[in-house]
Amino acid sequence: MTPKRKQKPKSSPTWVELTKDFVKEWPEILDGLEYRNLPIKYVKWCELHLKNKITIKFDIENDLKNNNQSRIVRTLRQHILQNRKNIKAVQMKFNIQRLKSDMESKTEKLLTKTFKK
Repeated sequence: MTPKRKQKPKSSPTWVELTKDFVKEWPEILDGLEYRNLPIKYVKWCELHLKNKITIKFDIENDLKNNNQSRIVRTLRQHILQNRKNIKAVQMKFNIQRLKSDMESKTEKLLTKTFKK
């Protein structure tokens, strides 16, 4: 009997993949948890710094007002794949307050349902 291979979990098309060092950004929120992806709605902006000193900027927070999340993720992913060999660095700014608020809200709902009196 051959062992089954672990398959990478499928992420939603509205999520972006994160680096292993991501937890360092939010120690008070994510300490001890492993995150590999995150909804794009928690990203404020993203910059791709290319080797030829060109910077491609994505104002995701502003784009979310006019586009759906799937389209933004597709566009960002497309630019990363097209420029992958020329990318020197990627910078992202996260909306920590929104994430914290959403996590607290969802945790409160879960606890309320779990420990009803």
